[in-house]
Amino acid sequence: MQPVSLVIFGASGDLTSRKLVPALYQLYQRGRLPEGTRVLGVARRGYTSETWRAELAASTAQYESRSFQTDLWQRFAECLHYQPGDIENPRDFQSIRELLDQIEQGRPATRLYYLSTLPRLYEQVTTQLGEAGLADESQGSRRIIVEKPFGSDLESARNLNHALHRVFSEKQVFRIDHYLGKETVQNLLVLRFANSIFEPIWNRNYIDHVQITVAEEVDVGSRGAYYDEAGVLRDMVQNHLLQLMMITAMEAPARYDADLVRDEKVKVLRSVRPLEGADFAQNTLRGQYEGYRQTDGVPANSQTATFVALKLNIDNWRWNGVPFYLRSGKAMSCRTSQIVIQFRTPPHMLFSEGPRKSMEANRLVIQVQPAEGIHMHFQSKVPDAGMRFNLSHLDFRFQPDRTQSMPDAYQRLLLDAMSGDASLFARSDEVELAWSIVDPILAAWKSPATPRLLSYPPADWGPAGAVDWIERDGRSWYDVCPVF
Repeated sequence: MQPVSLVIFGASGDLTSRKLVPALYQLYQRGRLPEGTRVLGVARRGYTSETWRAELAASTAQYESRSFQTDLWQRFAECLHYQPGDIENPRDFQSIRELLDQIEQGRPATRLYYLSTLPRLYEQVTTQLGEAGLADESQGSRRIIVEKPFGSDLESARNLNHALHRVFSEKQVFRIDHYLGKETVQNLLVLRFANSIFEPIWNRNYIDHVQITVAEEVDVGSRGAYYDEAGVLRDMVQNHLLQLMMITAMEAPARYDADLVRDEKVKVLRSVRPLEGADFAQNTLRGQYEGYRQTDGVPANSQTATFVALKLNIDNWRWNGVPFYLRSGKAMSCRTSQIVIQFRTPPHMLFSEGPRKSMEANRLVIQVQPAEGIHMHFQSKVPDAGMRFNLSHLDFRFQPDRTQSMPDAYQRLLLDAMSGDASLFARSDEVELAWSIVDPILAAWKSPATPRLLSYPPADWGPAGAVDWIERDGRSWYDVCPVF
């Protein structure tokens, strides 16, 4: 692999100090950072390389307190450089180019441009990179990494795609969703496609329904103004939940190749049945936690949803008739992201002593975060009790020893971007199809026929109406907080 130059625009922001630099430090500590890697931070703040390194040393020591070593950090920090720059000033991009040429000493190198700025600046940064010649690949690969949110609706996502494609080809664009870098999400691919025992039953003949929950224990905090514009659909469903649904529902690609993997994910979105007419009232539910309207930056009459439940259908041979229930919310009972594969009950009950109506069917729970793991629920005989049975568990934990931490998602995603592997990054058509699912719901929620905004108390599992909503289908939510 060529030496890598990572340029972070918005380098003085929280993402850089909290996630990006700690991830790079961890990769360096584990010997996985490509040799010759350089990091150039760009922001308006008047740091020097020395003052930026000092500030990052303090923040990395805070966020990586278990593994931080002063001597190791000092060696790592030699690769950190800083260039004050104004995104609106073309001359500053020429300065960036000159500094990169100096750092790279005229040798070929892979350059990654990481957009950690406000989303409204993405197009401007991209245009300036093109005009400064920084996308030219004559001296090595040039790639751009774009943070979410990628647009705020279908039209803005298309406009951003067009702006990116005027400067970079699609193979150079890496749209990042940190959920796809999580070990458990990647292990779902291995679980499905490296084990022959699951494929025969991973379909409508054996699966009753699928639940995907991303619950956050925290409220919107100081992000009230932003969140009231975004809401839960834009903030969580369009990216995280639909990504989890795609990986759960996709067909096996011919091989593990970025385009082939993303082809199969796109097929899932193309198969989602469009919501029409009464579907928006019947198959969507929205809520807002009590006290949200008292948050700074939130209007007193805000109708923004902080909780959503959706019922989506995938119209293909594998999933026809199997509903996918997607749920996400702020200020909920606990922090958990999980995928629940709920299997059908046996077609005939042999054991008269077993409570037929109360018997739970088999369930596979993929715990994405925290307490990452996979749990299988199955019926077993109660010892010395005739032929009575109860629900038993088989548990697999990624982290049996809590003294060791799981690799952060950004470690995997940064390495993949450096090597050019886009398997865990979203493609342009994938992003636009996701917005084409979310946009009609957003429009329906603004119409006179919008489903009523339900209230729920903080530290609960959402509105009480969400329980009635799923029970009308003869199903129930799997409301279990992860156990460490």
